[in-house]
Formats: sequence, structure tokens, C-alpha cells
Amino acid sequence: MTPNLIAKYFSTRNFDIRQSGNGRWIDQKCALDSVCFVADCVVEYLREGGIQPFHSPDIWRSEYAVRSVQLWFSKPDPLTPSTLDEYNKFFRQPLKMLCAADVLEEKLVGNSIEFSVKNMDILEFISIRERNAYEFLCLYIEKTLKDSGLWDSFETFFDEQTNESLQYLKFKFAEFCIKYTKINTHVEANRIFIKVLNPLACKYKLKGTLGGRISPSFITFDVIFYNQPNWRDVRAGKAKNISRGDFTPPSESPQLYQYKVSRAAKNLRQFNDKYNNGRSEIIDRFSIGEKATHMHHIFPRHQFPEIADFIENLIALTSGQHLQCAHPAGNTKVINKDYQYICLVNKTESIRKNLLEDEEKNIIYNFFDFLKVLDTGLMTNYFQRIGENDFSAIVHGIEINF
Repeated sequence: MTPNLIAKYFSTRNFDIRQSGNGRWIDQKCALDSVCFVADCVVEYLREGGIQPFHSPDIWRSEYAVRSVQLWFSKPDPLTPSTLDEYNKFFRQPLKMLCAADVLEEKLVGNSIEFSVKNMDILEFISIRERNAYEFLCLYIEKTLKDSGLWDSFETFFDEQTNESLQYLKFKFAEFCIKYTKINTHVEANRIFIKVLNPLACKYKLKGTLGGRISPSFITFDVIFYNQPNWRDVRAGKAKNISRGDFTPPSESPQLYQYKVSRAAKNLRQFNDKYNNGRSEIIDRFSIGEKATHMHHIFPRHQFPEIADFIENLIALTSGQHLQCAHPAGNTKVINKDYQYICLVNKTESIRKNLLEDEEKNIIYNFFDFLKVLDTGLMTNYFQRIGENDFSAIVHGIEINF
């Protein structure tokens, strides 16, 4: 799956809010990282044997979600009774947004909503990494605004970029919501407005909104994450991993990147098992007759934590390759530089084949993320200048920078 295929899928859909009356086509909890996380939890729930249709609590009470949500989002334990309302919103809002985008389906049965997957390829694409979820959200938001006759108002703000034009756009958006949906106050509409405007402002490298006013500079990727301290909680001195119903002094935060590192390794292993028969990405005497069960960091995570969660920095190896070749004598703190070079060259070929030869629905890598991995791991800025999909230049760059 690629953004182009998602756009093609959307082109056959009508997201006109004036017809659907759906004021919750996007919501407060629908930031790129929370949407990515919820999609990941749904995919994992189904891979572990979960049944469809499912309910929101089926997802957030699953073992994978319980473990991961506390690690990555510093959220309280989902099984604590006082967290019920908090987790219902955190999971249900992205689920309902994915239904509005025709990725999931929903059905009201009694007083509960049943969900089922309508397009697994898109759901898996969203679940792989936050940037995928961001690209999906931008496509979905823009399509919905255009179908609903709202795009011209947003374009006017993007052209003028003044606080006056922002306030006018905010007013127009709220009036639209009140007229065509069950949202009945400007305050409620404004809570959603920021989730609509800022991803697009980031995409087009423009100003958006912060604190109710126009942002002082362009909206950047980090600003549109859900996983940021709530200013009310910061002021009160409350940690994010304590529910408002269980307010106690802050506790120590875990390593927040652990969830993303584990997710990247999980995604590579599942992809390699499915599309490469579980074989190693390096063919040598240690790979004969063995499955690739070790997802090895080419550039060690303890030295380069900023790229530890990049799937482009992982390579599928057999246990022998990992513990005898990549790490001499099985010492995972030591890297065999010669074998690291072999890993880089072979990973380049894996990524080339995936991006240029595989069917688009099976795309798992990002070319420019690979360039970042190489520049970071080799401590250079050489690779950022390479043109898209120029793999010959990458191999040459590895030769001269290694």
C-alpha cells in the first residue's frame, strides 16, 4: 500500500459531511501517533486470533494494547476501573474516524458499536509507522474538505496566513459543523478544528493554529503528535500515566521509544515471514536451512537511539548470522564492522526490490527514511542529497563513507 493507492481508493468514495451529517469524521484523539497506535493494536488483535466484529474494549483490553499503551503513551493501566471513560475515547475516536474513511465498518447493536475491517491493506499501512498515519490523515482530511465544499475556505487561509483569516476560517468551520452535524457549539467545533488544520499546515509547510491563534512559525511534524504533555496536567503537576480519577504525584516515565522499536522489529519479521518465506536477507553458510528469527539493528540501538525504531535500520538474520557474524562471540554490545558493511549492502538491495519491484500493496520501506538511517549511522550528510530511488548512488555512498 502507498499514499497513491490510498488516494485512488478515496477517489471512489464520497466523504461529503453535508450528506453524512457525521460531525465525528475526525476528533480530538485522532492525532497521527494515536491513529497509528490504534491501527497497530487492531492489526495485532486480529493476528493473535481476535474475532470480527469486535468492540473497542476488545482492542484496548488485549494483552498487546495493555502492555504497549503504558509504555509508549505513558497512559494508566487500561484494566483500572477509573480509566474506562479515558480509554473508551482514546480508542473509539480513531476507530470511528477509520469508519468514516471507509477503512473500517461500524454497526450499532443495542447500545454498543461493533467494528470490522473493510480495507486491511490501508489499516496495515497506517499501523507501520507514524509518518504513514500522517500521510493517510492528510489525504483523508483534504478529500473530506473538498467533498464537503470547505476546501476553498482553507485555501484562503493558506494564501493569507493572518490571524484575522484564521479566526474567520475557524468561525466558518464551526458554523458549518453546527449547520450540518450534531455539533451544536463553537467550542466543540474548535476542539476538532485543530486536528483538521494543523496536519495540512504541516504538509504544505505553512502556519496553522496554536493556543487559539495563528502559530508564530510553520507547523512542524512534532507539533501534531498526541503524545505531548497536557498543559493543564503540567500546571497541576500531574503525570500523564496517572488517570484524572487516580491523581497522585508523578511517577518516573519509561523509555518511550521502546514500543516503537518493538513494533518495527515485529513488522519486519511479519513482512519477511509473509513475503520472503522467513529467509534471511543475507545468503551465506549460516543461512542455509535456517529461518530468519532475529531482527538485527544494523546501527546499534544503544549508540543510535534516534533510528532504533526505523524499519530501514533492521535486517532479518538467522540466529547464527546474528550471534556469530554480526556480534562476535554473541556479544551484542560489539559490532563486526565487516559484517555491518555486508548488512548495509544487502539491506539496500532489499529496499530497492521492495520499492521498485514488489506490488505496491506490499510496500513497507520509505526511501528517505533509509537515507536518514545512513546519514545518522555513518555520521555524514552525504545521503540526504541523493535523489529518490537512486540506489546506485546509495551503494557508492556506502563504499566511500563506510
